[in-house]
Amino acid sequence: MKNNVNRELPEDLMSDLHYQPYENTEIGNPDIQRVAPKVRVSTGDDKLVSSIENVVKENVKDGMTISFHHHFRDGDFVFNQVMRVIIDSGLKDLTLAPSSLTDIMNDMVIEAIKAGTITNITSSGMRGKLGDFVSHGGLKNPVIFRSHGGRARAIEDGAIKIDVAFLGVPNADKLGNANGMLGDAVFGSLGYALMDAQYADKVVLLTDNIVDYPNTPASIKQTQVDYVVKVDKVGDPDKIGSGATRFTKDPKELKIAQTVNDIIVNSPYFKDGFSFQTGSGGAALAVTRYLRQAMIDNKIKASFALGGITKPTTDLLEEGLVSKIMDVQDFDKGAADSMHTNKNQQEIDASWYADPYNKGAMVDQLDVVILSALEIDTNFNVNVMSGSDGVIRGAIGGHQDAATAKLTIISAPLVRGRLATVVPEVTSVVTPGDSVDVLVTEVGIAINPKRTDLIKEFAKLPGVPVYSIEELQAKAEKMVGTPKPIEYGDRTVALVEYRDGTIIDAIKEVKD
Repeated sequence: MKNNVNRELPEDLMSDLHYQPYENTEIGNPDIQRVAPKVRVSTGDDKLVSSIENVVKENVKDGMTISFHHHFRDGDFVFNQVMRVIIDSGLKDLTLAPSSLTDIMNDMVIEAIKAGTITNITSSGMRGKLGDFVSHGGLKNPVIFRSHGGRARAIEDGAIKIDVAFLGVPNADKLGNANGMLGDAVFGSLGYALMDAQYADKVVLLTDNIVDYPNTPASIKQTQVDYVVKVDKVGDPDKIGSGATRFTKDPKELKIAQTVNDIIVNSPYFKDGFSFQTGSGGAALAVTRYLRQAMIDNKIKASFALGGITKPTTDLLEEGLVSKIMDVQDFDKGAADSMHTNKNQQEIDASWYADPYNKGAMVDQLDVVILSALEIDTNFNVNVMSGSDGVIRGAIGGHQDAATAKLTIISAPLVRGRLATVVPEVTSVVTPGDSVDVLVTEVGIAINPKRTDLIKEFAKLPGVPVYSIEELQAKAEKMVGTPKPIEYGDRTVALVEYRDGTIIDAIKEVKD
């Protein structure tokens, strides 16, 4: 079985899991029936429980689905505390359904898999030891990878049915009113966790900071929470934003960022009231700085900025260059602090951010988005999931979701070390080429042939060479050569959903 991006899919597995192959980026206007959680009615005035052990013993059973969020990132202490109890309890055959998996979780997840505690995983991504373990067949069943918007859709329509959600928060009161803005381990927006709080049958908050009732503003509300557990420490604030706000001095990254800015400024979308999304990391932060100056020079203000937010973006809000920030996740303390102090920084959940099956996601209103890539091929398909060795080492995140913008720019170096970034065929398709408009590298740009309007706009852009994607691929291959083909086994270790729930790719087991 092949889908419309020419990827081979396992027909038996597709049938068993009731999946359809990816067809195109058009979502249409379907009527969707959403689900609702069970509710254990509580009229008591205190939901505080003495330990994680008590909650697990009373609520987690074999075969259930449990969830976590990843807003703490590498500073997360909650996940490992809870999983330690679950493994030691002897529970089996659980489905792990976090918003994403970070490196700090890897050892515990591998231990849980080996113990038979976890037999299924659905997540936005995985890296490091866990990605290597799964890629070599370590998990019983294939991982289901979903975008942030795709996860929200799957929770809302029941494809992911969360039995118990364990949500770490930097503060909560005795009934479970909580936010991400106050406490020692502040991370700002609770955007991804809000889905779990709304739809899980049981919601458990873990915090090191019990505050007076009623706690406001309440992102997660007492109407959603079953238990509040006081722990010694929920996270390390110094590691929550680690690496996210690296200001680059790399000439290659700065060249790419400058070119991205030139593309935006000379596009038809750079006008008063435009909207945009950038990411974290060196090149993306450099784009934000260049864009700031261009907005000042051209007396242009943005209506809103979207996505994972960093301090350089909140600085634009403070300067009046951006009217609103729609915040699903904060990547540094500066952004988290800003959400607490600036009323124009609006916390949004993952559904509002990017669910394709609702009455209007924020990504649908994006004019410009800048995204990265591990690989991009001559059909403009993008891989942010698998390394050139076939090993899982990334995450979909909001990549597919934000790529629906009017101008979708992929910024990437032509090569990384001895590996080509522009390739004949990507290792794994995550974002389809139909969503991509422009590739920006340090040597020049390539414009998707379907965007004849942009080809005319950028034909004579000063100092920006325009190539075909095939020409850039040939340049990359000339620099690093042709790699040896990856050797795969027959077993499928992961399925990659497109944001509408169809399957855009299957990831095979890598041979040793």
